[in-house]
Amino acid sequence: MASDTPGPPTDAALEELFRQPERVPLVYWRAFSGASTAVLAVGTAAVLAFLTGLSHLSQGAGAPAGPLASVLPPGIGEVVPLASVLWAFLLTATAVGLRGGYRLAWYGALLLLPFLLVVPLVTGTAVDVLLFAVGGIGLPLVAKNRAQFDRAVDLSPFQTTALVAFVAVQVYGTVGTYAMRENFVGVNTVTDAFYYIIVTGTTVGYGDATPTTQVTKLFTLSVIVLGTGAFTVATGSLLVPALESRISSAFGTMTASELTLLEDHVLVLGHGELTEPLLDELAATTEVVVVTGDADASFGDREVNVLTADPTDEEALRDARIDAARGVVVATDDDARDALAVVAARRANPGVRIVAAATDQRHVDKLDTVGADEVISPAVIGGRLLGRSVLDESSGSFGGVFEDDDEDAAE
Repeated sequence: MASDTPGPPTDAALEELFRQPERVPLVYWRAFSGASTAVLAVGTAAVLAFLTGLSHLSQGAGAPAGPLASVLPPGIGEVVPLASVLWAFLLTATAVGLRGGYRLAWYGALLLLPFLLVVPLVTGTAVDVLLFAVGGIGLPLVAKNRAQFDRAVDLSPFQTTALVAFVAVQVYGTVGTYAMRENFVGVNTVTDAFYYIIVTGTTVGYGDATPTTQVTKLFTLSVIVLGTGAFTVATGSLLVPALESRISSAFGTMTASELTLLEDHVLVLGHGELTEPLLDELAATTEVVVVTGDADASFGDREVNVLTADPTDEEALRDARIDAARGVVVATDDDARDALAVVAARRANPGVRIVAAATDQRHVDKLDTVGADEVISPAVIGGRLLGRSVLDESSGSFGGVFEDDDEDAAE
């Protein structure tokens, strides 16, 4: 019997056999061009700027020999080494801001990194070539990862006012000194005026620039009083909240400034066996604040916002911004305190959604009566889960229990 012999494979068959559906890259460039690499590049640029600046300063001020040196105003080229050291500190602060994901730091990096590209074109030295390379790599990396740095700087009105006042005093002193420069010794330029204000405001007073008339002396006194006061207030407004935040992280309490920023969050009243599984469920989707009177409550390695206060106290719930909360969960091991917490939450915000967990299933109706929108009995859910699991291993999932017994386990 004759049988058909298979012919040679067609081009389509060969292509299907040997064609690679997806290109496999030799190097995954995305892993080397992310936000972490951008932060690393800015940090490296800060270190190199500091080292090269110190190198130039240690060798003495030499005439710049780069291609841009001839187009710069006289004296600017000699300032570049000192500016490199200053840029290093600014880049360090920028790298720290980028590490925190702040958009302001991203703008700062875009402004600071181009300076590194100019330095070797001014100095004309080989030691600055590496600085040029790091700046050239870091700038596109930072620009490419713009979406990763979207955190806003949340300043209170007091902090903003303090910073504006501090800057205003420096402008007032510099402009006033330059305008009355004829009545000062050693003040001839805007740089001299700014120098005089800084050494005066910091109470250093080298004596190389001094007022010569009664008006300029009174003006200097006003700069000293306003400058030191504005500096103290501005520094305190920034440092105190930072210290409070560190202390709150250590002791598990929220500061007043952090509380004012809460919005669309979930309040968890009390601490019990259900708290940690609850936090695992909510932490990935919304901001959570735990209000508990237990200062020793443990949350493992989780970074949890905790307000140490009585969860049955209406004033404490108002401090936790229950008026702006998305919902309230009451889940401790004491149904009596849960009932008081539900009442306090309902009185503090009549329109908020409240979900409570009844440790004893006999108390479900009671928690519902005092104002909870929904009461869940973990005992009922756990019992049905155990029963289904022992009868059928394939049904031992939480999804099946919640879907079929929603009416029985939650009222």
